Amino acid sequence: MPYSTISLNTDANAITTMTLNRPDKHNALSAEMIAEITDATQKLAKDTGTRVVILAGNGKSFCAGGDLAWMKEQMTATRPQRIQEARKLAEMLFHLNTLPKPLIGNIHGNAFGGGVGLISVCDTAYCSINAKFSLTEVKLGLIPATISLYVNAKIGETNTRYTGLSARLLSAGKAEKIGLISEVVEDLHDVVNEEARRYLELAPAAVAATKALFRSLGSVIDDVVIDQTIERLADTWEHPEAMEGVSAFFEKRAPSWKP
Repeated sequence: MPYSTISLNTDANAITTMTLNRPDKHNALSAEMIAEITDATQKLAKDTGTRVVILAGNGKSFCAGGDLAWMKEQMTATRPQRIQEARKLAEMLFHLNTLPKPLIGNIHGNAFGGGVGLISVCDTAYCSINAKFSLTEVKLGLIPATISLYVNAKIGETNTRYTGLSARLLSAGKAEKIGLISEVVEDLHDVVNEEARRYLELAPAAVAATKALFRSLGSVIDDVVIDQTIERLADTWEHPEAMEGVSAFFEKRAPSWKP
């Protein structure tokens, strides 16, 4: 099926590139994009014509995080509706994280909020020298709920607290130092393609089994903890700070808590 917010391209070597394609919105995660990424990931998991998946973004940014228009809709939604929307985001991340094929991040520009979550589910991620990273949710009165499971698993609790509590802006070098990024490179496209071709020399079933093994030895990410993050995100969407933070963004003013 054709997608409107992402594109898929599979080359002759069975390497598929999934490109986030909302450049005018800095590839912010809208409800439609979340649904399309989930659908595409589920299909790629079963696609025998795909050996490796590259995750990239079109335009100036890799991914600016959650679409704020989508978030604003949650402020006036019912509790069940909020739970449903949060679950869609959680399911997208879960399917990407459990994709039985190598997932390589091709990261440039800004990766904020949910963009950091997308990087955290990649098996390896390379970025350009000018890339910037931040968990920006607390600036808006929100929390990095569903992505926190994967960010914490990727960089550890110490670094998750360091980045998530302060919403600090990280350089490419700092992102590499804490383990979010595998390597900062100059020739991003060439390095990512070389990394992808590396897997073509390996037994695909063994790679999938090894990925599942390593995942099982790490942080527990099951239905119980996923449901907890969904509930917490729904709670946050109901809090007055979230309405104030998102409203301040759209009104281009400082939120009430900012001195």
